[in-house]
Amino acid sequence: MEKINAIITGVGGYVPDYILTNEELSRMVDTTDEWIMERVGIKERRILTEEGLGTSYMARKAAKQLLEKTGADPDSIDALIVTTTTPDYKFPSTASIVIGKLGLKNAFGFDFSAACCGFLYSLDVASTMIQSGRYKRIIVIAADKMSSVVDYTDRQTCVLFGDGAAAVLVEGTTEENVGVQDSFLRTDGKGLPFLHMKAGGSVCPASQFTVDRRLHYLYQEGRTVFKYAVTSMSSDIMEILKRNNLSGDDVAWVVPHEANLRIIEAVAKRANVPLEKVIINIQHYGNTSAATIPLALWDEEAKLKKGDNLIFTAFGAGFVHGASYYKWVYDGASATAKK
Repeated sequence: MEKINAIITGVGGYVPDYILTNEELSRMVDTTDEWIMERVGIKERRILTEEGLGTSYMARKAAKQLLEKTGADPDSIDALIVTTTTPDYKFPSTASIVIGKLGLKNAFGFDFSAACCGFLYSLDVASTMIQSGRYKRIIVIAADKMSSVVDYTDRQTCVLFGDGAAAVLVEGTTEENVGVQDSFLRTDGKGLPFLHMKAGGSVCPASQFTVDRRLHYLYQEGRTVFKYAVTSMSSDIMEILKRNNLSGDDVAWVVPHEANLRIIEAVAKRANVPLEKVIINIQHYGNTSAATIPLALWDEEAKLKKGDNLIFTAFGAGFVHGASYYKWVYDGASATAKK
């Protein structure tokens, strides 16, 4: 049996229309455009403001565009994975809602939870499924409505996050040396005290007490997360390069999790990767959690050329972190005409 490689054959994306600017945030909390830009490099973020719409809405929009761009028959989709920290409901899965809305008749689906590493991890899972030969086409969607868990009275966190979704189509090929080449993924379990939501789970279910004390919002100790993120992401990049006998010269693009511009700059410096080889779009969207990497692919698809060596890297709550080596399989400029 020929070896099957898992490749991304298309990218779709969606961001809400509403733009939350630094100027508007400065009227909500004690902050300024200069303060935000200096510390995190974010100019604006997109927010899903329409009542009654959640993560599944953005996920469906991204997947629908993906299907239109690639021309894939919805009936040919074998599986759909939604990676998110902000599901529509505790149950059923957000993936099941998206499958129903898209009318995928032959697909099964599930949600995947790995915080800001969600896309990195779920792409690896989808790739393994494709490589097994049992599945031909899998849609991986990374989507988060972070505005639903952000406390807009907390200036340390409310400036960071935005909403968005992006989707990729993962298929198999017998062409050699393309697609997902290697992944280095780790979970250290040290992150609970530093990045979490205190209430709403089985340890601390929702109650009047938890609502009154605003325990259903994201909590983060920024300095600790910054330190761990820089160390982990840069080390993971270097590990991937070493394992695959690559140098910075061999890499066309590093696509990092877009959490904080200073983190991205520090990671690039520590990993000895020129900043001009790093795809950065945090200024437009902020931190969209699991969606940041595929949104960057969607945003900058025209820059990607067949044969490009890409390094993905991310870090998130848990702590979870990792990096992947991916060889791009099509010229992105031709695909963006369908965007």
